[in-house]
Amino acid sequence: MAEEMKVIVFTLAHEEYGIEVDKVRTIERMIPITRVPKTPAFVKGVINLRGIVIPVIDLRGRFGLEETEPSESSRIIIVAANDLEVGFIVDSANDVLDVASDAIENPPEVVGGVKAKYLRGVAKIGDSRLLILLNLSEVLNRSEIIQLEKFGE
Repeated sequence: MAEEMKVIVFTLAHEEYGIEVDKVRTIERMIPITRVPKTPAFVKGVINLRGIVIPVIDLRGRFGLEETEPSESSRIIIVAANDLEVGFIVDSANDVLDVASDAIENPPEVVGGVKAKYLRGVAKIGDSRLLILLNLSEVLNRSEIIQLEKFGE
């Protein structure tokens, strides 16, 4: 029997993505974001979540997709990566799925306009559904994490 992992399913530009549940702290509705000067365009700023200052990244911008105004269904997914909590703005977060490890294939060079280095793989769900699994360590590469850690101080 293949191992299974639970993933949170979210959408960006009409594509479905997944992040392992054990990396997700919480999913929040959009709340006011405080801009921080001298940051990359996709870093939207910081939020104060229950007394903790958390940097927020627009995943559309991070992946080079067209950024849009947040909507009623937009969410901030708070993830933990390398001892750092970061919020990802996504179009919607709507599901938790079990994905069998043998259903995951290596990603093609580009999926939905997103470069393969940001992706862990593509999972086949049923006959027609594909789920793009994020590689969090690349989405938050080391130099950016160092920059983001400075916000938290």
